[in-house]
Amino acid sequence: MSAALTPLRHRPFRHLFIGTTANQLGNGVAPIALAFAVLDATGSVGSLGLVVGAHSVTSILFLLFGGVLADRLPRGPLLVGSSVVSAVSQAGVAALVLTHSAAIPLLMVLAAVNGASSSCYQPAAQALLPQAVPAESRRAALALSRIAGSSAMIVGASLGGVLVAAVGPGWGLAVDALSFALAAASFALVRVQVAPPAPSPGLVHELRVGWQEFASRSWVWVIVVAFCFLNAGVTASFTVLGPAVADTTGIGRSGWGLALAAGSLGAVAGGLLSLRWRPRRAILVGCALMGLTAMTPLLLALAPYTWVLVVANFVAGVGVEQAGVAWYSTLNEQIPEDRLARVYAYDDLGSYLALPLAQFAAGPAVLLLGLHATLYAAAALILLATLAMVATPSIRALVPKTMEPLPASEDPVPR
Repeated sequence: MSAALTPLRHRPFRHLFIGTTANQLGNGVAPIALAFAVLDATGSVGSLGLVVGAHSVTSILFLLFGGVLADRLPRGPLLVGSSVVSAVSQAGVAALVLTHSAAIPLLMVLAAVNGASSSCYQPAAQALLPQAVPAESRRAALALSRIAGSSAMIVGASLGGVLVAAVGPGWGLAVDALSFALAAASFALVRVQVAPPAPSPGLVHELRVGWQEFASRSWVWVIVVAFCFLNAGVTASFTVLGPAVADTTGIGRSGWGLALAAGSLGAVAGGLLSLRWRPRRAILVGCALMGLTAMTPLLLALAPYTWVLVVANFVAGVGVEQAGVAWYSTLNEQIPEDRLARVYAYDDLGSYLALPLAQFAAGPAVLLLGLHATLYAAAALILLATLAMVATPSIRALVPKTMEPLPASEDPVPR
């Protein structure tokens, strides 16, 4: 395990690690706190969909711009600015909830601001990690960062459930704002040596270059398109449908927090597993394991019991983490560093494109089809997307460069 901690010896990675972990801690609290704040204020699943959808819309609209910025500007200062804007906007939401002034239009505006700031955070944080450690430590750094992030999500989700149940959702949102402020302070200490970018021919050219890197690899765009549909089903289940089921069954708000925390605990276990186990076709294995996420909407419809959801989310979390480590480590290996943030931006754009539609449509779908039928539809969407990925030849054949056999002329000489 000491080898797994080697990346922490590098100061830039330590500060990046602290910042991203603080960010994830708050993000573990936020979905629970925001969901029940809106439900308390309106009692409407549709209003909840509008607020979370407003965040998703702006985070998607600004993603490509954020990817270009992350490839053209110093990524550390960009993370600082993004985190400061997120802290201020989330503090505004907390103030509205705590003062019982949480009008849906105001919440939507602040959620939109927070979403726009996150569009710069994601590609910059993902592309900065390979610059913060030597090449030989990058996979360990990625796994370690994701383990810490998942652990923070566990604490955050559990804390969110406790805060919502004990003192109300407004204080959970205040904790989220504080976490963004801590992240900004940590990102300000990240120092990496990078070559200055060449003069930019313009935004359109930068986006075209990033698109060429993205579209030239079929395994990349097939996975991203599949995740567009898969994430729609998962997000509708976790951010809108799940809280609605929890509020009307024996699960309750604290039980739903435990179920979310179990998924993060599973991700921690999956991250630890990824430090020891790297399948030859890691991308294929990871894609197949994403099908486990369909268990949540199915169980919400068929067996809405806390302990069942806890077990299912734990198992799904292990699978999701295998997919995540395989995906990001392969992209870091295959994509040129000076174009990596733009590829990540196209990845995030495609993967999350349907999230606002799913969140906005969840409420009307429940009214039209019923809650159970909507949950079944979400599960079917996840399973069909998983099947499309594992059936794609370029995904089935993909092997990391570090596992490719040497050409015959380069075979090591027997000793």
